[in-house]
Amino acid sequence: MHYTYRNMKLKKNIATSEEGFIYNPGTGDSFSTNPIGTDIIALLKEEKTIPEIIETISGKYEVNKHQLEKDLDDFVAQMKDFNLLG
Repeated sequence: MHYTYRNMKLKKNIATSEEGFIYNPGTGDSFSTNPIGTDIIALLKEEKTIPEIIETISGKYEVNKHQLEKDLDDFVAQMKDFNLLG
C-alpha cells in the first residue's frame, strides 16, 4: 500500500460538525463532506492512522477496499491542499 500521508492530524483549530461541515478559522474557508468523509474527519480527530481508518470505514460501509484506499488518499491530499491537516 502506498499513502501520500501515512499519519496525519487534523489541525486543532479546525471546527467540524457531525453533519459534515468543516470550518478553518485561520483562512475563513468552509467545506462540507459526505457521511464517509465525516467519519474520516472524526477518525483523524482521534489521531487514527490510515490503516486504522481504512479498517474502520470498510467495516462500517459496503465499499471496495481498493477503491477506498484510492479515495482516501485523494481525500487526504485535498485536505492537505485546503490547509486542514498539520
